[in-house]
Amino acid sequence: MNVLTSITVLGFLIFFHEMGHFLAAILQGIYVDGFSIGFGPSIIKKKYKDITYSFRAFPLGGFVSFPDEELNNIDPKDPNLLKNRPIIQRVIVISAGVFANLILAYSILIINVTTTGIPYDPEPGILVLATQPEKAAYIAGLEPGDKILKIEESSLGIGDQAVSTLVKEIQNSSENPISITIERNGDFKDLTLIPKNVKGKGTIGAQLQPNVRKETKKTKNIFVLFKYVNNEFSSLLVKTIQGYKGLITNFSSTAQQLSGPVKIVEIGAQLSQQGGTGILLFAALISINLAVLNSLPLPLLDGGQLIFTLIEGFRGKPVPVKLQMVVTQSSFFLLVGLSVLLIIRDTSQLLIVQKLLNQ
Repeated sequence: MNVLTSITVLGFLIFFHEMGHFLAAILQGIYVDGFSIGFGPSIIKKKYKDITYSFRAFPLGGFVSFPDEELNNIDPKDPNLLKNRPIIQRVIVISAGVFANLILAYSILIINVTTTGIPYDPEPGILVLATQPEKAAYIAGLEPGDKILKIEESSLGIGDQAVSTLVKEIQNSSENPISITIERNGDFKDLTLIPKNVKGKGTIGAQLQPNVRKETKKTKNIFVLFKYVNNEFSSLLVKTIQGYKGLITNFSSTAQQLSGPVKIVEIGAQLSQQGGTGILLFAALISINLAVLNSLPLPLLDGGQLIFTLIEGFRGKPVPVKLQMVVTQSSFFLLVGLSVLLIIRDTSQLLIVQKLLNQ
């Protein structure tokens, strides 16, 4: 059921993205002849008012299609064809999907905060959420629920800054001992971490987060609510952008953190176990990721189409069709190849698959 919930959320986010393109075109009087969720052969198809709506076999994306004047017997100079509209109107149509996902993510965060409340301010230290067996944190004796208060006799502070300080120290101390002070059930203990060297950086195999209380507080102050949502939205957006930036500047290490469709569904299933709050958080995270992903300057994505359109605006004429085809086909094989690799990798890491392989 959790997997089904995760897939349903993904489908809804894709639908909302494509609806952004669709409404931006329809409301400007631009011809549209198709609205599809998924790729491949149609499973469900219905034509209504000259627009074909379809649900396809592979629901990993979607598209809004615009009529070909030759096939639809439309005057090539018809002002309601997308290609004949001013550049600014075409930019609105192309960008609408990205903005739709950003607006949706922001709205989801508002709903989540309104229903669950605002977390209390972080307390000193870092909370250990989980440790990996036989990794440095586990060997040192760290346990889930521990609060790391000091490193080398220096206080870590509070919030994200505390986590960042500890992570940097760990990364710079590969194979070198680090003294930490923790609090466990009201008792204080000193432990020694020896980060393992992984591709030149120290790691301890632990999931860490700022030391925040599980309880939340309700607020009737709308300014406090929007301030919190603005900070959360900005933080998620910036971290997502930095993640994609890392693919370009440091691909070898960042590529290991990439998640394909299988992994995304698995993460969604895990979050959905936490109930409505987990589902809303998953939806907001993926909606922001879809917005940033589609902004990338690849021809098959909105960012690539935007680049072609802006170039046309500067040149006064479209980019040659042959050049567009070459770039688009190259982009297609790159994205499909990467998707296949991610699906294979993520599937092989699923617990049930690993059990079958080890039999």
